[in-house]
Amino acid sequence: MPPVFTGIIESIGTVATASGDETGRRLGIESSLVARDLPIGSSVSVDGTCLTVVEVHGDVFDVELVTETLNRTSLGAVAVGSRVNLERAMPATGRFDGHIVQGHVDGVGVVVAVEGEGDGVRVSVDAPGSVAGYLVEKGSVSVQGVSLTVAGLAGSRFQVALIPHTLEVTTLGDLAVGDEVNLEADILAKYIEALIRKRDA
Repeated sequence: MPPVFTGIIESIGTVATASGDETGRRLGIESSLVARDLPIGSSVSVDGTCLTVVEVHGDVFDVELVTETLNRTSLGAVAVGSRVNLERAMPATGRFDGHIVQGHVDGVGVVVAVEGEGDGVRVSVDAPGSVAGYLVEKGSVSVQGVSLTVAGLAGSRFQVALIPHTLEVTTLGDLAVGDEVNLEADILAKYIEALIRKRDA
C-alpha cells in the first residue's frame, strides 16, 4: 500500500544542509521528533511532498530530490535555515484527523493576499489549472502539506482561514504575498472526475 498522510503536521523541521543543483538536490532536515522514528527507506511529507529517507544521523534525516520533484514543487527554493512542515506516513493503526493526502503535489500556487481576521489569518492563493478545477467551497485542499478547508473560491483563487493553532504549529504563519506553495487537490475529487469521464466515454 502506498504511503498516506493526513495533512496534520507533526513538526516544523529546519533545513540543516542542502547540496546539488537544478538536476538534483539532497537536503538534510533537522527534527528530533521526526528523525528518531524514521527508518531508512520510509516516507515523509516535506511541505506536502512525499519523499524517501536515505540517511538518518542524529536529529537529521536526508532526502533526495530528483528533477521531476524540483520541477513540480517549490522545494527547489528551500535553503539552509528554511523551515518546512513535516509529517510521517500514517500507520495502519493511526487516527485519521485530516483528509487523505498522498504527498503528490498537483501544482504550485502563489500567495496573493494575507489578511488578519480576528485572532486568525485569511490567506488567498492563486492556484494553477491542475488544482483549481478540483476545488469546491468547504472542500479539502493541502497547502504545504497542511490539511485545510476552502473558505472562499473565485475562479482560480481560493481562500483558507487559518486559526491561531495552525499558525503556531505549521509554517503557514510565515506566508507572505508572492510566496509559492505546494498544493494537492482532494483525491476524492480526482476519482469522481475519472469515473464521470469513463461513464461518458
